[in-house]
Amino acid sequence: MARQFDRIVLAVPELSAASAQYQQLLGVSPLARDLPQGGLVAWWGLSNTVIELVQCAIDKPRLQGIVFSAPEAAALETPVANSLGVDIRLGDGRRTADFRLAHPAAQCTGFTIDHVVLRTDDAQACIDLFAGELGIRLALDKAAPAWGGRMLFFRAGKLTLEVIEPEGDAKSGNAFWGLAYQCQDLAGTLRTLGERGIAVSAMREGRKPGTLVATLKSHNLGIPTLLIQPAKATA
Repeated sequence: MARQFDRIVLAVPELSAASAQYQQLLGVSPLARDLPQGGLVAWWGLSNTVIELVQCAIDKPRLQGIVFSAPEAAALETPVANSLGVDIRLGDGRRTADFRLAHPAAQCTGFTIDHVVLRTDDAQACIDLFAGELGIRLALDKAAPAWGGRMLFFRAGKLTLEVIEPEGDAKSGNAFWGLAYQCQDLAGTLRTLGERGIAVSAMREGRKPGTLVATLKSHNLGIPTLLIQPAKATA
């Protein structure tokens, strides 16, 4: 049923300071507005999703959840009940489409989201929710010793939800954990970010052959964040 990742939602205790960090990272100003039901949000458009920062009564920022979209879904976004206890919502995507048309200045062309990471104690419950109920393609299900457990990839709209189920005592509940941004020229991106005063690690080879990665060390709101240059396509 779900066709794409409509929005990736980050909850923050103070929107102004968090937005300033992300504006410096993404290089464009967001659309900031009040919610009808109360609260403040900021939106940045990427080519494959929208990043939403929402102000909440919490102590520190966190990767809050995902809004999925499907044309046949209700216009009013509704929570998707699930045994994992994670924040998943579903809507028809019209708000995001209208935002892209009405606010071109808030669209960021330098980054896309490569994947979102969810850590879980129950991989089967994730399969039941994302593949079974939401109809998102399960592209990978394998043992991942390097990650200490089992790995699942769910893919929709050129974006991946990466699910990690640790083994044994490493299990610690169900929660969204980290983000990975994709850029086509990682070396150039690191130079640009450095000029903006943003701290990053040295570039290194990624786990996937042909990829290059670097870790975002500041302006990440305390959320583990990776930068990835994809492998070059072969003829």
